[in-house]
Amino acid sequence: MTQTETKHRQIVLAERPKGEPTEKTLRLIEAELPLAGAHQMLLRTEFLSLDPYMRGRMSDAPSYAAPVEVGGVMVGGTVARVVTSQIQGFKPGDWVLSFNGWQDYAVSDGQGVTNLGQSPQHPSWALGIMGMPGFTAWAGLTQIGAPKAGETIVVAAATGPVGATVGQIGKLLGCRVVGVAGGAEKCAYAVSELGFDHCIDHKAPDFAEQLKAACSEGIDVYFENVGGKVLDAVIPLLNPNARMPVCGLVSQYNATDLPAGPDRMNWLMGQILRKKIKVQGFIIFDDFGHLYPEFAKEMSAWIESGKIKYREEIIDGLENAPKAFIGLLKGENFGKRVIRVGKN
Repeated sequence: MTQTETKHRQIVLAERPKGEPTEKTLRLIEAELPLAGAHQMLLRTEFLSLDPYMRGRMSDAPSYAAPVEVGGVMVGGTVARVVTSQIQGFKPGDWVLSFNGWQDYAVSDGQGVTNLGQSPQHPSWALGIMGMPGFTAWAGLTQIGAPKAGETIVVAAATGPVGATVGQIGKLLGCRVVGVAGGAEKCAYAVSELGFDHCIDHKAPDFAEQLKAACSEGIDVYFENVGGKVLDAVIPLLNPNARMPVCGLVSQYNATDLPAGPDRMNWLMGQILRKKIKVQGFIIFDDFGHLYPEFAKEMSAWIESGKIKYREEIIDGLENAPKAFIGLLKGENFGKRVIRVGKN
């Protein structure tokens, strides 16, 4: 189904999922084409970012952000084109970074919208390496992980948009980097293309033993994206004064109950106490938004010089976003997953 100038498609939250989202969780509808008024502009979505945090927005459990209402348009970062504008600094044809959500068109007053100009070289990268995922990797590692040359960094989801960037920055800072990913293909890519020292397949039956062998001198920084069995294998290997930036726990997002097995909370807290481990969760723009210009300058230079590589997975069609998102939560993506909504 192709985007048009007369139809306005939206994907709305049809029901709050229990466990994994299904095809019934999200619904494609058609709505009235919005019209921009005074001091507003009309934006046409070109690219939609898919990110694990969106699963949390489907739930009405207490969180750092309000949930999407049942019947409401799913939230999401977008790159869009300006169709009409009555706002100074924005003109028709401009590419912008916005938060249109899962829909063809949106009206904006300009708040929270960044103008990318008339002809950005890679507009969709504003949703990935130059946007929230890249910034999350840079700030989480440098500001919380604070790695020193020669230390060992372990990063989960090592070929995702955050993990791949964490590992490459770690190598630029002179560290030894061990990734964790799902499958031999992803692990090979992390080593041969991204320059990781090792990458361990978390699907391997002896995963914990392989991780221990790869981290013979322990772990100084663990960048947490996953949780679950990966975290269980990492904790005993953490060195005294290790640091753990926590940006996600994707293995738990569809959970409907506590993990099976014995209560490990006291064991975990004991490890944190005895080893003086720093564990810090963060919400990137809430905590480090003031550092974005510094990040953008440094990351742009790294990309231009070829020191940072970026892999993007583009899927065509707004109607394919729900299936692509469900697959994302299962780890089916290889790199940053983006939906191409418009015709460009």
